[in-house]
Amino acid sequence: QVQVVESGGGSVQSGGSLRLSCAASGRPFRINSMGWYRQAPGQQREAVAQITGGGTTNYADFAEGRFTISRDSAKNTIDLQMNSLKPEDTAVYYCNLQYAHFGQRPAELWGQGTQVTVSS
Repeated sequence: QVQVVESGGGSVQSGGSLRLSCAASGRPFRINSMGWYRQAPGQQREAVAQITGGGTTNYADFAEGRFTISRDSAKNTIDLQMNSLKPEDTAVYYCNLQYAHFGQRPAELWGQGTQVTVSS
C-alpha cells in the first residue's frame, strides 16, 4: 500500500508565502513523478508544478517565478514553496504521485488536498 500525506497550506494575505509538503510512503516503489495540482471552486483541477523521478521540473505559467518545487529523494517528499501569493491562488492543492511497484504497471495516487486561501 502506498500513501501520500500533505501538510502545510493555510491562510495568508496577498504577497505572502506558504509552503506545502507531501510525503509518499509504503512498500517499495519507483517514483515516476510527484507534483501539485489545484482546484478552485467551480473550476477544473489544474497542474501547478511537477518534478520527475529524474529531477526535471515543470511549472504552470502562473507558477513560474513565484513557486518552487523541490524534493528529498531519500525521504520521498516534495515541497512547494509559494511566494508572492495572489487571491487567485486560492484553491485546494492536491499532491499527485505517479509511481510503480517494481515489475508492475504504473499507478497514480492523490492526496486528500490542503486549502490555500489568499486574501486581498
